[in-house]
Amino acid sequence: MGTHIEFPSNGTDGQGYLAVPESGTGPGVVVIQEWWGLVDHIEHVCDRFAAEGFVALAPDLYRGKKVTEPDEAGKAMMAMRLDAAGRDMSGAVDELRRRTGHDAVGVIGFCMGGGLALVLATQRPDAVKAVAPCYGVIPWPDVQPDYAAMSAAVQGHYAERDDFFTPEAANSLGEQLRSMGKEAEIIVHPGTDHAFFNDDRPEVYNAAEAAKLWASVVEFFRRQLG
Repeated sequence: MGTHIEFPSNGTDGQGYLAVPESGTGPGVVVIQEWWGLVDHIEHVCDRFAAEGFVALAPDLYRGKKVTEPDEAGKAMMAMRLDAAGRDMSGAVDELRRRTGHDAVGVIGFCMGGGLALVLATQRPDAVKAVAPCYGVIPWPDVQPDYAAMSAAVQGHYAERDDFFTPEAANSLGEQLRSMGKEAEIIVHPGTDHAFFNDDRPEVYNAAEAAKLWASVVEFFRRQLG
């Protein structure tokens, strides 16, 4: 359904996977990868958004690199240049606005990408109006998003049995955002492990809760992005 494209990224060429609905256009959604890279699962998520009427773009933050082992993934994540990733994500926002004609963009991210989704929302409050971090982690000590700068509504999805970002941490984030006047809903999925939405990982995938996450996010993006 989708295709690999290049797009302007602050003087360089970003690359990513674009999926467009049959209608040819719709609200734009940036899909941000887990620490594995731009793998088939993330491309499939873009295809699913297109089937729901969205134009979805997943920027390739590793620029072609894909990894399969957790220790390798951890090294790739920590080696990723956050300034370059920020430019690629921002370029993806602009590419979606150009292609769709919609000023408001949604962002969803998983694991590492969930943390980066929140970072992007603070960096591009002009465009990002809805953000859905899914068991998102921000493992870089010097990267703490300035949530005051964010204008997006937040719908966060977290796993009950997640050691990376616990339900307590998730609910604390929700309270922090609401205390700042932000619209923030935190959903903790019972009986789930980190990465429970990833159907390419049968050891953690939870079909029932993944379906609830998907339905909730699609409705949230439709509501926020018009």
